[in-house]
Amino acid sequence: MPASGSSGRYPAPPFLLLGRVLRPHGVRGEVRIEVITAYPERIVPDQRVYLGRDPSDVSTAVPHTVARARKHQQYLILQFKEIPDRNAAELLREQYVMVALEDAVPLEEGEYYLFQAIGLQVITTEGEVLGNVVDVIETGANDVFVVHGPRGEILLPDIDECVQDIDFEAGTLTVHLLDGLLGE
Repeated sequence: MPASGSSGRYPAPPFLLLGRVLRPHGVRGEVRIEVITAYPERIVPDQRVYLGRDPSDVSTAVPHTVARARKHQQYLILQFKEIPDRNAAELLREQYVMVALEDAVPLEEGEYYLFQAIGLQVITTEGEVLGNVVDVIETGANDVFVVHGPRGEILLPDIDECVQDIDFEAGTLTVHLLDGLLGE
């Protein structure tokens, strides 16, 4: 990822999503988590996380402490100190597991959070304004910026051949248009 910082165009979210509770696992209060974060190994015992149904609503998020975390197939199995048994774990279904932005592991040099790209103005290396980033799709292979502008919706892959520069201070994303990206 080319840069770090904050675009300043939209406020930072209160939480970063780590996962979503699918169902209880066993009888000791463990839950099976669908992993949303790219770094599940950063979910560790004694870490404070928040559970809630709406990641944007700070008032309904409830703090929990991770007692145990382990990988199971493509899922995580988490146990929280505050959840003593399967009955209590059952109440957590469909809730998001989140970390407060200020408690997140610091980013490495050149990394950024996907939410920071929302609102950036996208400009080609030739100076054409394509519009603004309205969403980022995580595909597994690479992220894809969804841009809305004068040419309609454009999908731009977050790869070195396409993304030339991200300047959060200026609020711009400079891209080199690869053949076929505009459907021409």
